[in-house]
Formats: sequence, structure tokens, C-alpha cells
Amino acid sequence: MDASAGDLVAASPTPRLPVRDLAGHALGTFPVRRIYCVGRNFADHAREMGAVAPASKAERGTPVFFMKPADAIVVDGDVAYPPGTRDLHHEVELVVALGRDAPVGELPVAEASALVFAYTVGLDLTRRDLQAAAKAKGLPWDTGKGFDQSAPVGALVPASAVGDLAGLQLSLEVNGERRQQSGLDQLIWDVPEILHELSKLYALRAGDLVFMGTPAGVAALQPGDRFHARLGAITECRGRILPAAV
Repeated sequence: MDASAGDLVAASPTPRLPVRDLAGHALGTFPVRRIYCVGRNFADHAREMGAVAPASKAERGTPVFFMKPADAIVVDGDVAYPPGTRDLHHEVELVVALGRDAPVGELPVAEASALVFAYTVGLDLTRRDLQAAAKAKGLPWDTGKGFDQSAPVGALVPASAVGDLAGLQLSLEVNGERRQQSGLDQLIWDVPEILHELSKLYALRAGDLVFMGTPAGVAALQPGDRFHARLGAITECRGRILPAAV
């Protein structure tokens, strides 16, 4: 880290994700500004976590949002088993990258897709025991969700090359065994709807990522486990869980 003139401490570098075309050719990089995450956005996962899944759009209420720090990003690589937990869980997710700032005010659903620059697949790693303890006391989930290396992410692929999301499958294998799989048509809130809802609370900007929620099948990861997440045949995220840092 280098300190610029006038800075009193060295600034950390901006996290960046690779951007590739469907053939895997490098197109450049994407600087990450913020990471928004959506909770309980697949009915089967909501049920497995003990929540009531909506039976219709009219019963959805409002989405559940939380955040991760931008430097939680890990680009297709190894993740150290985090401290403070004995129950690290995987949650495979569609990740949306914004390439334009939202206009001031509430973003109409019909205009939201114009902000999307690219898509990829990632893992929302979760210290489940810490999250559960916080939820039981009505406290924030930060320690369970927003820790170092909690967001492994694959290369971004431009939205123009991806096409219709509803026809894509989201999947995760751990040590070659399928753990999670779902079609993106099962999202309770789709991408334009989520961007609309986020715009009511935050100023969305180019460089933002949105983790769109996970399907059922979340489970524990152990040191030595290898994970392989896929967004159909579009892009993937591979890595392994290393022993905890000493």
C-alpha cells in the first residue's frame, strides 16, 4: 500500500474483479464500490432457515438486505477458514454488477436493468453460529456475514452476453458433490425489483455488487474442502477452504 501526497496513512487498494467474455478472453477489470446482499430470496431456503415463504407476490412484504465490506472479495481462489466460528456455511448466489449510477430518487423497476453491467456467481460465506446467536438476541448479523474473505466471486461476464437470467441454473459442488442447485426463475424478487427496492434506501452507483440470495441446501464447509460454483455455462467460481490462519 502506498500513501499519496497529503495522506497520513497508506490507503488500501480498491478490490477489482476480472471481466471476461463467454470464451474466457479478458476484457478488463471492475472496481468494487459496495456489496449489497439479499436474504431469503428463494422460498426453499427461507423455509430451511425456519422462515415463512410467501405464497404469492402480494405476500412478499419487503426484501431483507445486509452488506459485506468490498474487501471481503476473493477472486477465484483460496479462502482461509475464518476465526470465531465452528460452523462456516456456503451460500451460492447470482451476483449483479452495476455499471451506471442510479438517478436521484426511487429507481423505477422498468428502468433498473439499464444499470446492470455484468453478472457472475459467488458465495456468501456465513459464520452460521454467530449469525444464529445474533438473530436470537435481535442483534445485527455483521459478525456472521461481513468478515474477511467472506465473498469468493468468479469473473464477471457482460450482461449483453448473458441474455435471459430466468433460464439459467445456479449450482454449487463441494468436493465434487452437488450441494445446491436452482433455476433463477425461482427468485422471489428478481433483479430489477431488488434494484428498485435498494434505491429506496441507498444511492446505487457504478461499482456496486448485489448478491441476490441463495437457494436451499446451505451446509457447512471444512478446511480442505474444494468448492465449485456455476452460473449455468456462463461463468464459475472455484476455490478451497484453507486451515485457519495461526
